Amino acid sequence: MFSIIQAAGWPIWPLLLCSVVALALVIERFSSLRASRVAPSRLLDEVLGVTSQHLPPPDMVNRLAENSVLGLVLAAGIRAVTLDPKMPEAKLRESFESAGRRATHQLERYLNTLGTIAAAAPLMGLLGTVVGMIEIFGSQTPGSSNPTLLAHGISVALYNTAFGLIVAIPSLMFYRYFRGRVDEYVLELEQSSERLMAHLKRFIA
Repeated sequence: MFSIIQAAGWPIWPLLLCSVVALALVIERFSSLRASRVAPSRLLDEVLGVTSQHLPPPDMVNRLAENSVLGLVLAAGIRAVTLDPKMPEAKLRESFESAGRRATHQLERYLNTLGTIAAAAPLMGLLGTVVGMIEIFGSQTPGSSNPTLLAHGISVALYNTAFGLIVAIPSLMFYRYFRGRVDEYVLELEQSSERLMAHLKRFIA
């Protein structure tokens, strides 16, 4: 591997950095976008059961907010009703929407960076290709040639092109996968908020 890096020249170092960052982001997103951390399957039913007769105490609401991303959104609606039982329905909906926007931003964290790496890696590989071609033509002089410099230029051109694609393709695949997961979670958050909001209307005077 080290010999390949040496043969590829300096243009491969930014690609290596991008590969490390992309791997770290993929691992972090897999951990953060687990269903247990975003939208536990039984959480909404449990909240509906707890609020069937009365609003829960503040400490229980705080634990709900710390439970998951969905818990954070549901807790925002419960807190709004607790603080202002006479609020209109439009204001309650606004509380859920505001919490939902914060939750969506949290779910989309680092996705732009991963998408940028997927888009930029082929261009970095192309840069390495251009650098390699420049070295090839620069090594050729009228009436003579330098096989060593010619081979080095070809190595720089081909290794960087290949490594750029190796970094870009998985990054793009994981970006699309995580984007789909976030869209599913956002839809689930919206539907859960609608169900809880209809349930909380009974506590609005």
